[in-house]
Amino acid sequence: MPFYEFKVVPAPRRGTKTKGLKTTEDRFAKALMDVMNTHGRDGWDYVRADVLPCDERSGLTGRTTTYQNMLVFRRELVEDEHYAAPEDDQTDDDPVEAANSNETSDIDEVTGEPRVAAE
Repeated sequence: MPFYEFKVVPAPRRGTKTKGLKTTEDRFAKALMDVMNTHGRDGWDYVRADVLPCDERSGLTGRTTTYQNMLVFRRELVEDEHYAAPEDDQTDDDPVEAANSNETSDIDEVTGEPRVAAE
């Protein structure tokens, strides 16, 4: 299973002036295309755009909520020693697996005390 890292950047708020583009929609589309192509050249795949709430200060004690348009990108992580995929085989050293196993334990479940073997 591949692992991904994600990058979230603010969407452009206004279009860029470009020769030959007259309408606001065309200028805005050009600004958005530039952001997406810049990240695409660096290996990032566009995932989606989200509108997320952001609480901000308003005055000394007040708060107001604004909404931010964010672009989400991802790229696959190259497997290395820091991001190695987990192996399917599990060792006996796993404490969760040991606790969930059906084997008898040397600890009493009621008291939590070690059991003493009767001689």
